[in-house]
Amino acid sequence: MVAAGAALADEIGFTELTMGRLAERVGVRAPSLYKHIASQDDLHRRIAALAFDEAGVAIGTAIQGLAGRDALAAAAGALRDFVVTHPGRYAATLGLTPTGPDDPIALAAGRGISPFAAVLRGYDIPPQEMTHALRAVRSVFHGFAHLQASGGFQWSADIGESFEYLIDLIDRGLRSAVADPAAVPDPADATAPAEQAMGQ
Repeated sequence: MVAAGAALADEIGFTELTMGRLAERVGVRAPSLYKHIASQDDLHRRIAALAFDEAGVAIGTAIQGLAGRDALAAAAGALRDFVVTHPGRYAATLGLTPTGPDDPIALAAGRGISPFAAVLRGYDIPPQEMTHALRAVRSVFHGFAHLQASGGFQWSADIGESFEYLIDLIDRGLRSAVADPAAVPDPADATAPAEQAMGQ
């Protein structure tokens, strides 16, 4: 049911997904769905967890055996491909607040962001700066992919070239930050796992 809901969200948009439309898609009456899914919110959270896990697997697979800019480019490209290919289920991941560290959303989000943490460790980002770096990298590549998926790039310049420019820009920034240990102050919340996982 969750996989069917995620596929439907990709087709019609996450905001258009309802229990009734999912029931119609899978060929059952809406009340029958409640044997498998507790509520619309439960469906939302399950699709989000699925999307986090799928994205994490795609990114993790892409970066295997790579380091530095190559790993960064592979991770960014895999995220971009996932968002553009699965806009509905990716939209389900945005704006959710885990109820605690054991919430399936927090656990799945952590798995989803962990490949980017691995990429950053390849740049020798100090542990006390990891939260800042994860926020920055995820925000930048999320923003690009989200804009592309929503048709936000209307200028004639090639989108792929712009993406490569962005990767080079972030690569240079990460290398520069490591070269200048005073560039980023020690954060007080560097070890907050739920917030870090959600990329806030």
